Amino acid sequence: MADENNENKVEPAEEQGIKKPETSEEIEQGMEEGKKEENVYSEEGREKLAEDDEIEPFEEGFMEGAEGRGKKNSCAECGAQIAEDDENIVEREINGEVKVFCSAEHAENYAANHPEEEKPERVEE
Repeated sequence: MADENNENKVEPAEEQGIKKPETSEEIEQGMEEGKKEENVYSEEGREKLAEDDEIEPFEEGFMEGAEGRGKKNSCAECGAQIAEDDENIVEREINGEVKVFCSAEHAENYAANHPEEEKPERVEE
């Protein structure tokens, strides 16, 4: 009978072996101390590898884009992934930076929701 009561018991994350995600500072400190391997799969690792001339800056940028976190890979309004061949892609230059949107509607919503930014110029539709 005692086991039945324990079946529904929820254990804290630490007791389940679930660790809190490391902060950027903790990752960098671990790499500096030699406790963590520098790798291209984390932003901190890519920066350190580029800083140490172990990878070229273009390789760092490639890995960021390959991870799906590159600015050109997602809609600036909703964050949806965008394929290069997507016919609905809309680009706008805002404050000298080209932002990509998955639709004209999202480009308009972004402009309406960010009035502090300069009025966007059309780049390509």
